[in-house]
Amino acid sequence: MIGKLTGILSDKNPPQVIIDCGGVGYEVQVPMSTFYNLPADGQKVSLLIHFVVREDAQILYGFGSASEREAFRELIKISGVGPRTALSVLSGMAVGELAQAITMQEAGRLIKVPGIGKKTAERLLLELKGKLGADIGVSAGVQNDVQGDILQALMALGYSDKEAALALKALPKDVGVSDGIKLALKALAR
Repeated sequence: MIGKLTGILSDKNPPQVIIDCGGVGYEVQVPMSTFYNLPADGQKVSLLIHFVVREDAQILYGFGSASEREAFRELIKISGVGPRTALSVLSGMAVGELAQAITMQEAGRLIKVPGIGKKTAERLLLELKGKLGADIGVSAGVQNDVQGDILQALMALGYSDKEAALALKALPKDVGVSDGIKLALKALAR
């Protein structure tokens, strides 16, 4: 099994790249999050690999981080979600955003990803609950249920997830939900 490729990046054609490893060019499918962080052609590159063997093909999927590869592996375990759909999800949102959407059970954020409908989004939320967020860690510093409730309340009031996350970081760690919302609203009003 191929777990990592290190070589010279010889061609970039989204979502595929070719990595020259000792004279052998490997075609690797990558999510756009990895693609945007690749060096220029002719530069050295190292990608973590997930190797898929099917009846009609052997396909390499490459990732810039272990968390991306782990999220990909969790996604393809779900019935009806193949590697292409998993790449689409990882191209449409960062791993932390995906973990946060799953933890907060926000199907609307998943539906925004091309190729993900309402039923698929609900299946992702159901099957990944407690897996992806716990393994990879939720972005925006959501560490417990109280912070999650505060974040959800701020987003329900119309603040973006980035604004809500920034306000959440400024709160004391032992704050309650109602006091936390009040303090966060004061911080956002400035």
